[in-house]
Amino acid sequence: MLKFYYNLAPNPMKVALCLEEMGLKYELVPVDTRKGEQHQPEYLAVNPNAKVPAIVDDGVTVFDSNAILLYLAEKTGKFLPGTSLAARGEMLSWMMFVASGIGPYSGQSVHFRNFAPEPKDYAVNRYTFEADRHWSILDARLGKGRYMCGETYTVVDMAVWGWSRLIPFVLGQEAPSRFPNVQRHLAEISARPAAVKALALKDKHAFKADMDDAARVAMFPHLAKKVA
Repeated sequence: MLKFYYNLAPNPMKVALCLEEMGLKYELVPVDTRKGEQHQPEYLAVNPNAKVPAIVDDGVTVFDSNAILLYLAEKTGKFLPGTSLAARGEMLSWMMFVASGIGPYSGQSVHFRNFAPEPKDYAVNRYTFEADRHWSILDARLGKGRYMCGETYTVVDMAVWGWSRLIPFVLGQEAPSRFPNVQRHLAEISARPAAVKALALKDKHAFKADMDDAARVAMFPHLAKKVA
């Protein structure tokens, strides 16, 4: 059975949605990053980057959430936009936009706005600006069609959903109103039965909630090192 190494962060949640949409059976393996479990040898053997999520599927190991979505789509033949080169090019372009833009800039915005030590004004301004810019591009895209690849619901939409739920945390409580098309897309996907099941994973395991000093060092190891 497929093993799914997860927690409740945006990237694992998009994989949870994908697994539920595809109706695949999987075994949950919680990885509590605030306890530092991502740095244990057992997990590093699965994902040497010490990030969550990862899957092991009948001996095939895949890490990075976007790689997992593409792997599962190609394995099952589900939630792909079509077989033409044009459709594949469109899907890959937007998937990589999420992978290299939406995720990293949103994640860095969260970090510098909420967790980084002072001084941080420059970093907050930079990553807030870039996250906002990326979400504006995505909102414009969703203004042209129901989904990221036109009228077809694909793994790209699942990748977006993982992060769009967190926009208030990324950019502030007032931010969702600036992205009406993203909010429409978010509401539609969140109402799907698979999304309801994915969100229910929060009740499966009790992850550490406190962001104490030990959690900060586990999640941000550079804080434990002095920079020369």
